[in-house]
Amino acid sequence: MAKIFCVANQKGGVGKTTTTVNLAAGLAKLGQRVLMIDLDPQGNATMGSGVDKRELELTVYDVLLESASIEEARVTSQKLIDAGCGFDVLGANRELAGAELELVDLERREKRLRAAIADIDSQYDFILIDCPPSLSLLTLNGLCSAHGVVVPMQCEYFALEGLTDLVNTIKQVHAHLNPELKIIGLLRVMFDPRITLQQQVAEQLKDHFGEKVFNTIIPRNVRLAEAPSYGLPGVAFDPSAKGSQAFLAFAEEMVERLKRW
Repeated sequence: MAKIFCVANQKGGVGKTTTTVNLAAGLAKLGQRVLMIDLDPQGNATMGSGVDKRELELTVYDVLLESASIEEARVTSQKLIDAGCGFDVLGANRELAGAELELVDLERREKRLRAAIADIDSQYDFILIDCPPSLSLLTLNGLCSAHGVVVPMQCEYFALEGLTDLVNTIKQVHAHLNPELKIIGLLRVMFDPRITLQQQVAEQLKDHFGEKVFNTIIPRNVRLAEAPSYGLPGVAFDPSAKGSQAFLAFAEEMVERLKRW
């Protein structure tokens, strides 16, 4: 049985996609079997995993409308296999934007992804879901499928406000749709230790959430920002970069944390 995690935050631009693809690559590098599901119509996680979203014959859109299975729609990037961190991708493209409207009138609209994952979850150790930055039917499908949520966040004041909204959303989904759902941990990303406010917010998070805050901190890193333009996660693009090393350490921490579950 795979551990299924959403990478979610209702605030945009906090590094959800960067976290998803680099965690997937880091876990794959550690020998874990990983499936990455892109639930964002922008398809950035798909492109950042070495897969051209424009050439996909089947996507997560087809899976949600039950016209294809995950087994039929998933792909793997040869570039990542060559880099020693290959993982499977259930990709997305602009077609997915239309799924919102099409799902509204369908039965089991928020649990379609969960049903599709049930057919293949024994084939993986981890399934990571990259959610769009809004509480939509797509995000709801992700949250209903997952055991837990990994929350990437910047150590800034407004990020704390957004976190309150997300925690309330998770509580609602836990109460009404998915009793397994919980916050796995908060990941501090784009961190700059020279900024006093970021250090203060990082400490506030530790004080308030305790062990829910991952020990690993992802620094602000140019190589991580460059990697998507080459269609690769930073972990594969430049394994020696500080950001890549941090994501590898995060993957190791995630594996260790799950041993205590």
